[in-house]
Amino acid sequence: MYRTIGYIEKDTETGLYVAVVPGIPGAHTQAETLDELQRNLKEVVELCLEEMDEESKRNLPEFIGIQQIEVAV
Repeated sequence: MYRTIGYIEKDTETGLYVAVVPGIPGAHTQAETLDELQRNLKEVVELCLEEMDEESKRNLPEFIGIQQIEVAV
């Protein structure tokens, strides 16, 4: 089992949710709802991992956590 995190944004032009998994080339998708996005992202990560060789899988980044930062401008 591989545990990772997807970075999610909402595209202001299309209104779609867009997700990318840092560290996994090609692991990105979009959807109209967050539920659909989660399903799509899981599927694309599975497909990307199936295509990776064992050495690449061993070198994937390890998810540690998330930190939100607020900056005054």
